[in-house]
Amino acid sequence: MSFYSVTVLGGGAWGTALALSMLRAGHKARLWARNAEDAAAISAGENPRYLPGIEFGEGIEATTDMEAVLDRADCVLAVTPAQALREVLSLAQGHMPANIPLVLCAKGIEGGTGTLLSAIAGEILPNNPVAALSGPSFASDVAKGLPTAVVVAAREEALAATLALRFSAANLRCYSTDDLIGVEIGGALKNVFAIAAGAITGAGLGASAQAAMVTRGFVELRRVGAAFGARPETLMGLSGLGDLLLTCSSAQSRNFAYGLALGRGENLAGRPLAEGVATAAIAARIARERGIDAPIIGAVAQILERAITIREAVAALMSRPLRTEAE
Repeated sequence: MSFYSVTVLGGGAWGTALALSMLRAGHKARLWARNAEDAAAISAGENPRYLPGIEFGEGIEATTDMEAVLDRADCVLAVTPAQALREVLSLAQGHMPANIPLVLCAKGIEGGTGTLLSAIAGEILPNNPVAALSGPSFASDVAKGLPTAVVVAAREEALAATLALRFSAANLRCYSTDDLIGVEIGGALKNVFAIAAGAITGAGLGASAQAAMVTRGFVELRRVGAAFGARPETLMGLSGLGDLLLTCSSAQSRNFAYGLALGRGENLAGRPLAEGVATAAIAARIARERGIDAPIIGAVAQILERAITIREAVAALMSRPLRTEAE
């Protein structure tokens, strides 16, 4: 198997971790960061801002020069926050080599427009096939080389399989699927439910309430996924149920940690980015417009808007009309 020159767009924890995984798989790894200080540190073998305490040695070529980092790239991983994807791809637009794969590694739905990330990529870079990498994975685990399994999706099954093969390494096992939309929906919505899980824990409502929320949240995830044409088996897999279980059970998840602070009544100013905050509002709007029954998504959006309290939301959910579990 020939090796790639892989470019990673994003100098955060996940971008750095994936660049390290590309090195472990035998590829050349280059990385674009907004901040020159971050780029210099990553090139020197650490990322103290986003991966403190993890030294990984030299090997990643990091720069703030978009044109240089994309020159002669064989594959590009877009690892910027979902709400910044349009801006970053627009910066890359004039320098992106034609026909090479663009792999989306953020999880979210564009606020305001409700556009999936693959649609944004297709709009800005129509000459590049689009894929997505998603699944239950913490950046620190991947950076440390701990065992992790993810899924690579593309509309063309052959492309997804090729990328999964090339990205797999001793610590990273990649499965493949052609259900790109299903992988995107699972990755985006699990962040909303992770905020809910954290809020329930922070408010001291108990493990039983958290288990009920995660289970019923998964029902809503499947309803929204079905409306977008996602396959049920995809949502039952790594990018859906797997990622949901991970992010709803650990404060390593930024979304769970955000919800935890919300439930405890802590000051949320200056907290690390939680993608689910932006996704909740647009997901609730999509559910309303499409007539999808998604009360938990709606409740999270209202809580984040300070329209209701956590306990008021729980009381409203508990008083909904009884129905069979399958409904």
